Amino acid sequence: MNETTTPKPIDKRWTLKPTDPNVVNQLQTELGIAKSLCQILVNRGIDTFDKAKAFFRPHMLHTHDPFLMKDMDKAVERIVKAIENRESIMVFGDYDVDGTSAVAVMYSFLRSIHKGELSFYVPHRYKEGYGVSIDGIDLAHAQGTTLIIALDCGIKSVEKISYAKELGIDFVVCDHHLPDEVLPPAVAILNPKQSDCPYPFKELCGCAIGYKLVTALCQELGLPEEKADEYLDFVATSIAADIVSMTDENRVLAHFGMEKVNNNPNKSIALLKQVAGVQKPMHISDLVFAIGPIVNAAGRMDDAKKAVQLFVEQDEAHMLRLVQELKEHNLDRKSVDKSTTAEALQLLAEESEKDKRSTVVYQQHWHKGVVGIVASRLIDYYYRPTIVLAGSNGLISGSARSIKGINIHDAIESCSDLLENFGGHFFAAGLTMKPENLEPFKKRFEAYMHEHFDASVFVPEILIDAEIDFSNIRQNYFDILKQFEPFGPDNLRPVFISKNIHDFQNQSRVVKEAHLRVVLCQLESFVIDGIGFNMADSLALIKAGPVDIVYTIDENHFNNKTTLQLKIIDVRQSE
Repeated sequence: MNETTTPKPIDKRWTLKPTDPNVVNQLQTELGIAKSLCQILVNRGIDTFDKAKAFFRPHMLHTHDPFLMKDMDKAVERIVKAIENRESIMVFGDYDVDGTSAVAVMYSFLRSIHKGELSFYVPHRYKEGYGVSIDGIDLAHAQGTTLIIALDCGIKSVEKISYAKELGIDFVVCDHHLPDEVLPPAVAILNPKQSDCPYPFKELCGCAIGYKLVTALCQELGLPEEKADEYLDFVATSIAADIVSMTDENRVLAHFGMEKVNNNPNKSIALLKQVAGVQKPMHISDLVFAIGPIVNAAGRMDDAKKAVQLFVEQDEAHMLRLVQELKEHNLDRKSVDKSTTAEALQLLAEESEKDKRSTVVYQQHWHKGVVGIVASRLIDYYYRPTIVLAGSNGLISGSARSIKGINIHDAIESCSDLLENFGGHFFAAGLTMKPENLEPFKKRFEAYMHEHFDASVFVPEILIDAEIDFSNIRQNYFDILKQFEPFGPDNLRPVFISKNIHDFQNQSRVVKEAHLRVVLCQLESFVIDGIGFNMADSLALIKAGPVDIVYTIDENHFNNKTTLQLKIIDVRQSE
C-alpha cells in the first residue's frame, strides 16, 4: 500500500461525558476514592455504594437463574430424556469463536455424563455457509441421531429445522441473534432476545447461553455447580471474541473466566496462550487480539472443526499438532487480510464520488474468510458503514460492519428484496446476493444512509470519561482502574483528557516510521511516557505545543520493569 492509496487520519469529535456533580460527590463520600474515578462510575450507571461493591467485587451469585430463560425447562427435559434413553445426540455450532467454543462446552459436558452416541458438527464456511445446514442434518439422520443441540445459530433456520423434524430429529436451539417473527419448529428455543423471554439480561453470546443450559442441566441432574464452571475459560473467550456487552452477567462470567484462563485453564486454552506468546497474566484484550484470531483462523482459512477438535481433544500430542495448524492458518489469514485491505483501499482511492456515506467493495477473487476483518479495517480509514464482498458459488457474499449509531442489520434489511439471504446484529451482518443485484444494492444502501442519518454521524466521536491532571496518574490510581476490568462494550477502558501538555526536553520521536514514542509533561515535575500507534503525523503538533491529549492509561512491561504509560488516542492544539 503506497502513500497515494492510504487516506490521512480522520478528524474526530471530542465529547466529554456529562455527569451530575451531586451524584459524583455523594459517591466519592461513600467510596473515598478520586472524584474522577467516581465520575467514571456514575457515567456507567454505578451511582451507589452497593452498585460499586457489586461492580468491583463480582460474584457468581450475581448471575441469573437459568430457568428464567424461556423454554429452559423444555430444553432440559428433552436433553435429560435423551440421556436417559441413550439417544444419539449431535452438538451443532457456528464456525466462529463463539460457535466453536459453545460446541466445545456442550460436547465436553455431555461426553462426561452421556452413555449414548455423541457427535459434533460445524458447517464449512464456504461449502455450506452460516447456520444449520442440510448436510449436517442428513449426516445426523444417517447416523441415527434423534436430537440436535444448535449453538450460536438456528434462530432463522425455519425450513431446515422443519426438514429435520420430518426426519424424526428434534432440535434445541441456543442462539443470541435477532429472531424473526416466524420461529423454527424446535422443541425449545433459548434466546433472551425473544420478545416474550423474561430472562433479565439480553446480551449473552451463544456460548454463554450454552453454558446457562449446562448449569440448568447440572441443577436438574443433581451435579455440583463447579462442573459447569470447568468451562468458564471457553465462555470468557467467546464473550471477548464476540464483542458483546461487558455488563451484568457477561462481566461476571468474563471475570471468573479470566481467572480460570490465568490460573487453571483447560489444556487447549493453555496451549493457545503458549502459541500466542502471551507471557504476562492475560487480560480480556489478549483473548480478543491474541487467542481469538487463532481460533477463528480455522474457519476462515480451512475447516472450523479443527478448532472444536482442539478444544475437546484429550490426547496432548494431537492437541499440539492441531494448535500448530491453527497458528499456520492464522499466519495465512494475516497475509491475505493485509493484501485484501490494500486492494480495497486502492479501489476506494479511485472513486470519484464525493460525500459518500457507505462503502461497498467487491472483488470476485477475494477470500471470503477475511472480508469481515477487512471491513473493520476500512472503517479505520473511511468512517462509514462498510460491506466487503467476494465471489461465492456463482453468488456474491460477504460481511458488513457499522459505526456508532447506525444499525447495519436494519440498513441491509431495507434492501432485502435484492438479497438471497442476510442476518446479523446492530454492528455486524452477513449477506448474499446475485451478481446482477450488486449495483442496485450499492445505490439503495447509500441512499438509505443519506435519508436516515445526519452528516454528523459520519464523523467519529471520542467519548471522554474524565479530565485529569498528570499528577493524578499514580500507581494507587491505576490499581483502582484495573478493577474496572474486564473491559468491553458498555464498559470500555476509561478515556481521559489532559490539557496544556508539552514535549519534555524534546524527547518525543517517531519509531518504526509510523508510531509515536513520547515523553510528556504538564508541569515540569509531572512527566510520563506514552505511545501513539500510527500517529507519526502528530509529532510536529506535539513539538510545537502546548497540546491537549486524549488517552488511556496502561502498564508498560520492559526489561523486567513495569511502569505506567499513556496510550495516546488523539492530539490537538491547546486553545
